[in-house]
Amino acid sequence: MDLNTFPTKGNLMLAKNSLALARQGYELMDKKRNILIRELMDLIDQARDIQSEIDTTFREAYQALQKANIELGINYVQEIGSSVPVENGVRIKVRSIMGTEIPLVQHEPEPMNLTYAYYSTRESLDEARARFEKVKELTIRLAMVENSAYRLASNIKKTQKRANALKNITIPTYESLTRNITNALEEKDREEFTRLKVIKRMHR
Repeated sequence: MDLNTFPTKGNLMLAKNSLALARQGYELMDKKRNILIRELMDLIDQARDIQSEIDTTFREAYQALQKANIELGINYVQEIGSSVPVENGVRIKVRSIMGTEIPLVQHEPEPMNLTYAYYSTRESLDEARARFEKVKELTIRLAMVENSAYRLASNIKKTQKRANALKNITIPTYESLTRNITNALEEKDREEFTRLKVIKRMHR
């Protein structure tokens, strides 16, 4: 709406409608921002827990791997490691939170088919493999959570900018416009009333 618009009742109604829409828009943006912040805080907590679990599992996995290297030899363990099949059970979909598309990672773990013989290995190798499988599962979950948190944070920033623009620019602008048109119309009514009084006196 043109801020230099002519002060009429029709334009006053338009200005009031625009002000109401701006206020409603700000309330919606504020609610959206709060919902997204709650979701983000939840994801941050999840990421912290998963990272802690990954650290513990990694440490246990490397201890088991180190033991297997000592018992079986590094070259033999590397040879067995290279026979482990490539992971292809990860599927990525998306879900929406308040218009923010975040990844939904689905992992279908395949049975841990052995690529080596029991009689030629030790328990430490089985332990290392099981631990690293767990690390893989946790890493997939952490990647999904961190990516979701990044996207939510980005959307929160955009939402905050829009809310601030409505609160600090749009709403005050339409409040000022509504006030100016109202004052102009009241002044016009007073002038009209005075003019009618003068005309009445002249006709007496």
